[in-house]
Amino acid sequence: MCGRFVITSAPQALRQLFGYLEQPNFPSRYNVAPTQPIPVVMSDNGRHFRLMRWGLWPAWVKDPRKFTLLINARAETVKEKPAFKNAIRRRRCLIPADGYYEWQSFEGGKRPYFIHRRDGRPIGFAGVAESWVGPNGEEVDTVAIVTAPASADLAVLHHRVPVTIDPRDFEFWVDCRSDEADTVTPLMRGPEEGEFVWHEVSVRVNHVANDDAQLILPITEEQREAEQTRPAKRASARKPAAADSDDGQGSLF
Repeated sequence: MCGRFVITSAPQALRQLFGYLEQPNFPSRYNVAPTQPIPVVMSDNGRHFRLMRWGLWPAWVKDPRKFTLLINARAETVKEKPAFKNAIRRRRCLIPADGYYEWQSFEGGKRPYFIHRRDGRPIGFAGVAESWVGPNGEEVDTVAIVTAPASADLAVLHHRVPVTIDPRDFEFWVDCRSDEADTVTPLMRGPEEGEFVWHEVSVRVNHVANDDAQLILPITEEQREAEQTRPAKRASARKPAAADSDDGQGSLF
């Protein structure tokens, strides 16, 4: 799964790697969360930089407020699920990132981990995009991250991982002129074992309002002890979201 990620590389470095024509200037983000606008790279007479809402709305959705939050799409079913089958054929995209977070359950709660490439290079997550048009003509560009089964090492944190596209395959992935997805199926896989590394970080990342460079630093023993002894806030009751049982990947669709 991918529910939070990080973008820290300089805009010019990302522009050079992903090859888009625009020259956006955006700040580093250390806690990107669903429903927020995120950078997306698509192909349309050259590669282009776009901002899209993280959480895909298929074109056929009538009322997004009543629709499941689809932040991820499973590689195994993305070509068949009604929510994604048109997007994987016609609107494949790349999502620049420098790492992402995952949570591991322990007695008494969960601990967050920051996961990134061993060599420190930026990442191109595989994405699928849709443009939703409302009844009053309003248009919202939306996107989901494709996920795949985790390699043996990453599986200790979570059984799903974002699909990462090698820079050599960027053009092949975003080129949708053939209007079919079978040719890119081999690209929809997780990182190889040993390609990514991770370390534990502070639970400060749990709060979306926190967005600073301290979030990705390895946690110290003093921090861990302080966080473990801090009284937990009482969680307010809420109605479970439809996607909770499937990590936001749309099992109903």
